[in-house]
Amino acid sequence: MTWKFRKRDVRRLARSLRFRLMVSYALLFLIMLVGTAVVFRAQLASQLRTSAEDSLNEQWAAIKGGYLRIEPTLDLDNKYAANWYYDENDPDETTEVLNLKKVLLIADENGNPIPEAKTGEPSVSTAYDDLGREKPEEIRAYVSMARKRAKAPLIWGERWSSKGEPFWLRSGLIWDERHRVPFYISIGVSLANNRKILSNYTWTAFVVVIPSALILASLLGWIMAGRALMPVREVAQAAQRVSGSNLSLRIPTREAGDELDYLILTFNRMTERLQSSFQQMKQFSTDVSHELRTPITGIRGQLEVALFTAKTTDQYREAMFNALQDIDRLSQIVRALLLLSQADSGQLVLQKTRLDLGDLVRDLVEQFQIPAEAAGVRLTCEAPGGCFAAVDRVQIERMITNLFSNAFKFTPEGGRVRVTVRPSGEQVEIVVEDTGRGIPREHLPYIFDRFYRVTASGTAPTPEQGLGLGLSFVAWIAKAHGGTVAVDSTPGAGSRFTIQLPVEPVQPGAMDLAGQAAAS
Repeated sequence: MTWKFRKRDVRRLARSLRFRLMVSYALLFLIMLVGTAVVFRAQLASQLRTSAEDSLNEQWAAIKGGYLRIEPTLDLDNKYAANWYYDENDPDETTEVLNLKKVLLIADENGNPIPEAKTGEPSVSTAYDDLGREKPEEIRAYVSMARKRAKAPLIWGERWSSKGEPFWLRSGLIWDERHRVPFYISIGVSLANNRKILSNYTWTAFVVVIPSALILASLLGWIMAGRALMPVREVAQAAQRVSGSNLSLRIPTREAGDELDYLILTFNRMTERLQSSFQQMKQFSTDVSHELRTPITGIRGQLEVALFTAKTTDQYREAMFNALQDIDRLSQIVRALLLLSQADSGQLVLQKTRLDLGDLVRDLVEQFQIPAEAAGVRLTCEAPGGCFAAVDRVQIERMITNLFSNAFKFTPEGGRVRVTVRPSGEQVEIVVEDTGRGIPREHLPYIFDRFYRVTASGTAPTPEQGLGLGLSFVAWIAKAHGGTVAVDSTPGAGSRFTIQLPVEPVQPGAMDLAGQAAAS
C-alpha cells in the first residue's frame, strides 16, 4: 500500500507543470554546459597539439642551426656520419642535445640510418625504433618526390609506442649543400602529458563540474518554477472558491504587465461573464416561474369555481372558455421558451437565402393592413426594390411581425405606423416607427431583456401587454444575422426601432444561430 501511494505521488509529481519546467531548465542548462565543455576541450586539444608542433619546430631549428652536421667520412661502407657540435661542459646545451636524440632518426636517401661519428652507432633512438621505423622504400619514394619538386613537404604524424604512449612526429629532408645529397630526419615528442591534461579536464568537467552544476540548476529551476507558478496557483485556488454565491471574487493583478497578469485579467473577465450569466439565469428562472404561475393559477381558479359553484351548462361553458384562454396563454409561453431554448442550445440554425428585403416588407405590410385597420392605425410602407441581403426568411418575418405587433399594441386609435427599407452603405436598414405612447428613458436599456415589460409606476403587467419576449426575439434575430438593433423613443411622441443587416453573400450550408448570437 505504501509503495502504491509513493508510486502515485511520483507520477503526480512527474506530471506537474513545476516539475516539467524544472526538467526543461535542467536540460537546457545541461546542453549548454556539455556544449561549452566540448568546445573548450576541442580548443584545449588544439592548443596542446600546437604546443607540441611548436616544440618540434624549435628542435628542427636547433638541428639545422648547428647542433647537427652530417659530414663525409673515409669509410667506404658509410660515406656520411652525424656529428653533434655542442659544449659538453654546458648543461643547457647538453640537455638540449639529449632531448633531440630521444626520438630521432637520421637516414640517407636509401632509407638506411647513418652512424654517429663518435660512437659509430646508427643514428636512430630506441624510442623511435619502438614507434616503428619507416621502410627504406618509403624514404626512397619521399626523396624521389623531393628531387622532382625541388622541395619536400614536411610530414606530420602521430604514432603510438608499444606501451600505448602517443608521440607526435615531424619528418623532412636536410641537404648537404656542397654535394646536394639529401638526408631524411624524423624527430618526435611525447604527447603523454597532453593526454593526461585532456583526461584530467574531461574527468573534472564531465564527472565533477557538470553534474554538480546540473544539480544546482535543478534546484534553482525548481525554486524559480515555483515562484513563477505562484500566481497560477493563486488563480487555481481562487477558481476553487468560486461558486454560484461567490462569483464576485476577483484576483488583484501584480501590475507586472506580463503573461500572468494577462491570465489573471482573463480569469477576472471570465468570472464577470459567469456572474452576469448566472444573474441572467436566475432572473430568467424567476420570470419563467412567475409567467407560468399566473396562467396556471387562473386555470386552477376557473376550474375550482366551476367545480364548486357552477350549476348550469352556461356557467360550466364560461369556466371552460376562461380556462382555455389561460391554457392558450400558457401554450404561447411554452412555445416561446422552447424556441429560445433551441436557439441557446444551437438546435435552431439560419437557413440563409438571398432575398429582396423591400419585397419581403411590402408583403408583410399587406398582410397586416387588416389588423391595422381593426386597431384604427394607419400602416404605411416605403420599401424600394433592390435591397438584397442573405437572410433567413422565417426569422426576418418573425422579427418584423413582432415590431408591427408592438407598434399596434401601444399606438392609440388614429395613430400611424411607418416602415422604411433602404440601403445604407454595405448594410440594409429597416426602420419601424410609430406615433404611440413611447418608452420612458429609464426603461430603454432593458426593453430587449426577456420578460421585461414597460409598466406604469407601481402597476403590475397585464396579459394585454404580452409576455415580454417579442423584443428579445427581435434583438436575437438581428444579432444572429450579424446585424444590430437600436431604439429611439420619446414618451407621448412614439418610438423608432432601427435594424441594420449586413449585405453578405450566402455561405454554403446552414449557419449556427446560437453560435453567432454568443459571438455577438
